[in-house]
Amino acid sequence: MQEDLNQNFENNQYDDDEEEHIISKSQIKREMTALQDLGKKLIDLKDNQLAKMPISDELLRAVKESKNITQREAVRRHLQFIGKLMRDHDSDAIQYALDEFDSGSQRFTQTIHELEVWRTRLVEGSSSIVTEYIEEYPKTEVQYLRQLIRNAVKEQKNDKNTGSSKKLFQYLRENSKKHQA
Repeated sequence: MQEDLNQNFENNQYDDDEEEHIISKSQIKREMTALQDLGKKLIDLKDNQLAKMPISDELLRAVKESKNITQREAVRRHLQFIGKLMRDHDSDAIQYALDEFDSGSQRFTQTIHELEVWRTRLVEGSSSIVTEYIEEYPKTEVQYLRQLIRNAVKEQKNDKNTGSSKKLFQYLRENSKKHQA
């Protein structure tokens, strides 16, 4: 009998799908704590930032309610409730969306760098670059974009800092957010 079991084990005749994966209580607690920490980050967001999060209405209500809770123990219990609600959500998607607002995150840095590259290309380039930008971001206000580019080019030629380049960058940033929504 023992030889048959050993033979079956060696030949991989046991189906891996039938094995149950046992998760320890410690692992479950770590996962819940991570979801609660993510919930804390959601609580710290402003309302306009919260609106951009990929969360359900129920979780959104819970996050907004938590801003009114001041008692320490009530806050702790409410964070547990938020963690429980977050079990039904894609925590990676929420973290990815949060990274957009975190100036220390790699995603934030990458987005800023890409926008700076666009601004430089638009100011130094030709109308074909504007067309390329409009193809990438079709909701762009073309006339306003061209006006901002003209002002930034004029600013650069005259070696004066009138803030046109900054206005162009801010518009590019707002426009990219508009296209993400």
